Amino acid sequence: MRKIFLMLMLLFLSGVAVADGGAPVYKFKLSTIDGDPTTLGAYKGKVLLVVNVASACGFTPQYTALEAVYEKYKDKGLVIVGVPANNFANQESGTNATIKEFCSAKFHVKFPMMAKVSVKGDDKTPLYQYLTAAPNVGGEIKWNFTKFLIARNGQPIARFEPAVTPDSPEVISAIESALKS
Repeated sequence: MRKIFLMLMLLFLSGVAVADGGAPVYKFKLSTIDGDPTTLGAYKGKVLLVVNVASACGFTPQYTALEAVYEKYKDKGLVIVGVPANNFANQESGTNATIKEFCSAKFHVKFPMMAKVSVKGDDKTPLYQYLTAAPNVGGEIKWNFTKFLIARNGQPIARFEPAVTPDSPEVISAIESALKS
């Protein structure tokens, strides 16, 4: 009898999470690059590509492709979220203001940018604790420009390592598939 009760409670709780759109990715508190508090819940119902970025990395030119992909698919429901991090070789040592200016002036970034966080180590932000532990996409972040694709329901569905460019056929195919769902 106890097992049946526990199963019913789990089903009920799962139903509540689904009914209110309470996917875990939406609950994490972040700040925008301008310092305003937010969560990824601001993008509920959208397909997200969450990318840890850095201004002085060999992969920094990927900002161009990220912006192009964002412009191409934003009206279909894609949001790219840039998350600056200084975890690798001091390649994002600037302030949020200097990061914003760099991205705007050099790459004309219009997709949402968050405030700088840690994506690795003891001070890893809760969002990245969740992403790096998520089934099928988890594992420690190895470098800047790791990309996580999040479905419209808030669940991580794919991960792309830094060398995989945002405009590669692999990423575009995954984005288009997610947008159709």
